[in-house]
Amino acid sequence: MDNRVIPILFTSAGRRVELLRCFRSAAERLGIDIAIHACDLDSELSAACQDADFAFDVPRCSAPDYVHTLFDYCRAHGIKLLVPTIDPELMPLAEARERFASIGCMLHERGVETIEIERDKAVTTKVLAEHGVPVPRTAYVDEVRAAPESWLWPLFIKPSAGSASRGIGLIHSVNEIADTYSEPMIVQENLNGDEYTVNIYVDADGELVTAVPHKRLAVRAGEVEKGITERRSDIRDLAERVVTALPNPSGIMCFQLIEDADRGVRVFEINARFGGGYPLADRAGGRFAESLLARVASMPECASDEWSEGVKMLRYDAAVFRD
Repeated sequence: MDNRVIPILFTSAGRRVELLRCFRSAAERLGIDIAIHACDLDSELSAACQDADFAFDVPRCSAPDYVHTLFDYCRAHGIKLLVPTIDPELMPLAEARERFASIGCMLHERGVETIEIERDKAVTTKVLAEHGVPVPRTAYVDEVRAAPESWLWPLFIKPSAGSASRGIGLIHSVNEIADTYSEPMIVQENLNGDEYTVNIYVDADGELVTAVPHKRLAVRAGEVEKGITERRSDIRDLAERVVTALPNPSGIMCFQLIEDADRGVRVFEINARFGGGYPLADRAGGRFAESLLARVASMPECASDEWSEGVKMLRYDAAVFRD
């Protein structure tokens, strides 16, 4: 491969065509050339893989040879930046960070300590609360089962390591809690109000550069379908506290909150990766992808707090065709 071209790899690429295109546009603005590689279980059936310059199949991220497969590919193709896109792959990749660094490949993910916080929503709320971040009351189902009278029903139940709205729902009494579950489950006080995702960029020194909140006007399968950016100083202050709560923040991540009419703002989740709604922050002028590419290219980081309020995203279904 041409040494002047920076090869980057998106894992579990799925339908993230918009994310790939954010990076293409960012590279153009920086005046650098990139080659986009992407992988998935079946790259032939992934729209993002088909939109990439190169694509290949990988085993499930829970498979023992997942990380080894990625490592071999990165070494063979000189990948300089690896961008994971789903939560289950964050921990195995975080554990292999130094291995990838030894071949000159930067993983865009947090360290093990942050992933341990992010991947257990009960731990997330505990750590955030300790740093002054308002969170919903949260407990594992056994704790709720043991003292149901201490809770105001209905309650919100979900997997402690869930994502994409999997396994979520309302329960109206302790009798609706199952005897057993296939995975650890948590219960939270039910919040009602506007929901926001806050995309944030933390520089290489661990300092928050910018936070771009958007109100989630419509959601499909846990991902924002319609949203609009809002500039709010109170949410910026929350972002500062979230970053302080994490042991090794760096790069792009996002968190979610609900502004409950009675309880106020409550942060309930952190995603230590590019969120599904990142293209809205990119369009608004946050320049996160551009800044990450600049870091890889040994150029000054350029994430910006001069983003535009009131930028609206209305997603629709599109198709990628291959004959």
